[in-house]
Amino acid sequence: MVLFGSFLILYPLPAKQSEYYNQGKHDKGSFTMGNDAALKIKENVSKVIVGKDKQIELLLVALVVGGHVLLEDVPGTGKTKTARALASSLDLDFKRVQFTIDLLPSDLTGIHYYDRSNDKFVFRQGPVFTNILLADEINRATARTQSSLLECMEEKQVTVDGETMPLPPPFMVIATQNPIESQGTFPLPEAQLDRFLMMLSMDYPSHEESISILKRYANSDPLTELQSVASPEDILKMRKEATNVFVSDLLYDYACNIAEATRASNEVKIGASPRALLSYVAAAKALALLTGRDYCTPDDFKELAVPVLAHRLSVRASGAFSSSGSFVSQRDAAASVISGILNTIPCPTEDFSK
Repeated sequence: MVLFGSFLILYPLPAKQSEYYNQGKHDKGSFTMGNDAALKIKENVSKVIVGKDKQIELLLVALVVGGHVLLEDVPGTGKTKTARALASSLDLDFKRVQFTIDLLPSDLTGIHYYDRSNDKFVFRQGPVFTNILLADEINRATARTQSSLLECMEEKQVTVDGETMPLPPPFMVIATQNPIESQGTFPLPEAQLDRFLMMLSMDYPSHEESISILKRYANSDPLTELQSVASPEDILKMRKEATNVFVSDLLYDYACNIAEATRASNEVKIGASPRALLSYVAAAKALALLTGRDYCTPDDFKELAVPVLAHRLSVRASGAFSSSGSFVSQRDAAASVISGILNTIPCPTEDFSK
């Protein structure tokens, strides 16, 4: 049920699902379990991070999909602490790497060193051998170091000296960058931006949220006392169930229309790629699972359009100051384009289950 202006639209339960369940291919209860687990995780992370329920939910979506997230915001808005709280809530191994201009690819992936006691070369694992890797200020490292993450992010493996080693599942990169500072930075190329499932902004807290933060951190840091409420196995199970979420042909058509509109726009140089479209649908299915539904609705695609697609677009006018004096980033300009597209693409309102 969704309210559009003065019209109330009721989304019926997809009819095809009942046939699918009767064939024994699904367990309806697992979708409710996904919702329960998501609520527990969000509530637990919210003990540390105030007023960021939507960002926490989208991070969970990325983790369920098996994607990666780029957090772009000014310093001090809780990017690192959010990543730590998420890892603690899921009992996941967490490592943080501060990216600098002198960071080498081997500092991330690991190296072979000579063990004199055993008279052989031994591999020492780098920080990428973890569940959640926080790549702090990723745009301060050189392109060579940035590119060393590509295989890790796409293939979930590391190759060193011809030897390929898998990364422990689930594996997720949460990278951060400052959108304002440009001195001493190396902007991520489009090829690497496309590897991130989403780009999110933490945003400043409201006045009431700032007061809550001051009170919550008055005596101690709640992160030090945070306990896990789920396990890595729960995430892997939800990842499997997300693939079974039903998407109607009408919604496949809706998603394709949005992606194709970005390619046809005069404001965009490079539109959404097929990889972006695949990620878009996968994220919508994960969002439906985490909200306790076994089918997608148009609102899933509307909600995820900017987080999943905006950073993948190359917009003609961006990265400059507007006539009012405010800075317009690449993502802000792309988000404006996508918002305009969503207002022009007809949204399916009929029975999209058939």
